[in-house]
Amino acid sequence: MKVTQHIAEAKDTIVSFEILPPTKGKSIDSIYNHLDSLMEFKPAFINVTYHRAEQVFKKRADGSFERVEIRKRPGTVGICAALMNKYKVEAIPHLICGGFSKEETENALIDLHFLGIKNVLALRGDAAANEKFFTPHPFGHRYAEDLVKQIIELNTGKYLEDEIMDGVKTDFCIGVAGYPEKHFESPNAETDIYYLKRKLDLGADYVTTQMFFNNEHYFHFLERCKTHGVHVPIVPGLKPISSKRQLTMIPSIFNVEIPVDLYNEMQKAKTEKDCEKVGEEWLLMQCRDLLKQKVPVLHFYTLGKPQIVYNVLKKLF
Repeated sequence: MKVTQHIAEAKDTIVSFEILPPTKGKSIDSIYNHLDSLMEFKPAFINVTYHRAEQVFKKRADGSFERVEIRKRPGTVGICAALMNKYKVEAIPHLICGGFSKEETENALIDLHFLGIKNVLALRGDAAANEKFFTPHPFGHRYAEDLVKQIIELNTGKYLEDEIMDGVKTDFCIGVAGYPEKHFESPNAETDIYYLKRKLDLGADYVTTQMFFNNEHYFHFLERCKTHGVHVPIVPGLKPISSKRQLTMIPSIFNVEIPVDLYNEMQKAKTEKDCEKVGEEWLLMQCRDLLKQKVPVLHFYTLGKPQIVYNVLKKLF
């Protein structure tokens, strides 16, 4: 079922999760161990992130160095299929521009279509680890809206090879990213909404937001979207904070604000368990506030701390 159908048919707010593929060499059991307890809350869908290859230098026997590409977290498509088979839940793969050609993207979409996957999240993706600014694949897409166009075209049966006539039409429901505190590359919030609206006007179906820790950012984002004629579902992204280190790490990586009250409470914590408790209580407060506003979905970035999310959901439902 498509995300938009889940939302339209739900009587109350639904729950969803996002996970990372395990690093290369690790077992998919790590995913199952992560999700098993959370499945008690009957998530409508589970997002699986996609990661571009990274360039590393390996030393040859003669002392020179060879540049090679490695993908540290492969397996997004396979994990989606495994989740659907094991849990009978909708799996949503992320598709990214960075590191992928248009042909590779088309082939991935064909694989997803064959697997019966109905939803994708179309993202530009981050710059490579060795780059300051995002550089697209020479035969790929520069912007997420270009990726959305390709998916829409495949939904109409138009493939990259012009000689394919009467190609099978895919039927993907397309999600895109939204940034309550604006994307760090956007000069201002208005410009950020303008580019979001362009993706939606092309045919994207819903928005999933970057994490935020102050609900007012999300509510203001909703108002700005409405002002610009955006009326699709906007799914709030939520992440538990579980350590003092994250107070500086998360803002530096994701360009989001840590509220003063959360920062102060975390600084008072004496132990790791105390930190997790502070993060749990803050996430619970956010969720209760969002539920009062009847948000369509509570979408949890569960990365690394499923127990906190479990504890919060146990108190909510």
